[in-house]
Amino acid sequence: MVKIYVAGPYSADNVIDVLKNIGRGEDCCTELFLMGYAPWCPWHDKDYVIRAWQKDFTIEMFYEYCLAWLAVSDAMLVIGDWQKSKGTINEIAFADKRGIPVFYDMESLIKEMQ
Repeated sequence: MVKIYVAGPYSADNVIDVLKNIGRGEDCCTELFLMGYAPWCPWHDKDYVIRAWQKDFTIEMFYEYCLAWLAVSDAMLVIGDWQKSKGTINEIAFADKRGIPVFYDMESLIKEMQ
């Protein structure tokens, strides 16, 4: 299976927009999965925090483990209003340095990664 790292905004200045970002990301990953790809879905991180809310999580912990998955991905798909997302901007730079193809729409990704 082709491993696709899906990136895009997660955080926002209000809970409604955070939930919308999570929904957008999870929907995209589900669509990729149903098409036969192996998507990495950073928005599933929420489950760690929800299920172990009493633990001491840091943003850095999530950044590090996401980059570990990006490093072994075949391609990256960027979704949503990523230009304001510090994490996504860093992930794009990480992928570029390692020669991991970065796509900004599903059609281009599918065309190149079939």
